[in-house]
Amino acid sequence: MKYTDNALNILLALDCKGIGPAWINKNIGTNLDIRTLWEKLRFFTKDIDLSFELFCQKRDCLEQLLEADDIADGVVAMGDNDFPIISDSVKYGERPVVLFYRGDISLIHTIDNNVAVIGVLNPERDIEERERAFVKVLVSNGINIVSGLAKGCDSIAHNQALDSNGKTIAILPGTLRNIIPVENKDLSDEIVSKYGLLVTEYYKDVSSKKELVDRYVKRDRLQAMFSKAVCLAASYAPNNQGNDSGSRHAMGKAKEYNVQRYVMYNRDTDCMNAQFDLNRDLLKDPSVRVLSTKSITEICDRITMKSTLF
Repeated sequence: MKYTDNALNILLALDCKGIGPAWINKNIGTNLDIRTLWEKLRFFTKDIDLSFELFCQKRDCLEQLLEADDIADGVVAMGDNDFPIISDSVKYGERPVVLFYRGDISLIHTIDNNVAVIGVLNPERDIEERERAFVKVLVSNGINIVSGLAKGCDSIAHNQALDSNGKTIAILPGTLRNIIPVENKDLSDEIVSKYGLLVTEYYKDVSSKKELVDRYVKRDRLQAMFSKAVCLAASYAPNNQGNDSGSRHAMGKAKEYNVQRYVMYNRDTDCMNAQFDLNRDLLKDPSVRVLSTKSITEICDRITMKSTLF
């Protein structure tokens, strides 16, 4: 596995009780030496039992764990050359500090060519056909497709990108060793074999259902963070029948991060379809655009020109 001393140190810090991304973003500079890191962590955590010798032993154990992992191609951390450039609009606590990956990590170093395509887990056939059509146009204009490797609209987005000979980026809620959902393991391998990217913040599997739900929400924020625009194919809005979708988290973060938002919607045919409830709700915000031939062309043109207005 490829990694730097900097990445190893940040992973080590994350393993300390009470340490999270916000603290690391605020308190750890790049390429911090091991003793200075230990001093900072010991002072913050007040852990008088954390001797320097024990700290170094933990680092050695972590390095052995990484060396034994034959699944990930590497891990990049805040401060590494290949780590994504994070927008200033993202709060410290939401900025990732480490990313494990398989494939071409350069696809998220800058996000200039990336558009996220997301949506419901069980789209109707018409929704799939419409989603495939606009993904095909995006890819034909050299755009990389970002999604979450979930069933339904995510899988459609990844598959259509591959079918169109494009590149796609899958942001995962779990480890690279255990793909979620397991049914998409073959798809994940195909993404890597066709020069795409799998990326996750995690190298430890979940220990509870609550933790997994939390990881899905955190995954959704990365879809927005690593894209110039987020396109919603279709999604339920929360209701008393238990229908909901992580898409609302991704769209919410896109707004927070000043990422352009688009939704697929036909006012004549979709007005009574519950799978477009979130789309309808989002369109109450005038900054959300309907996906159309014109708006898709606009996305492609702005990305092609690397427009600062995007």
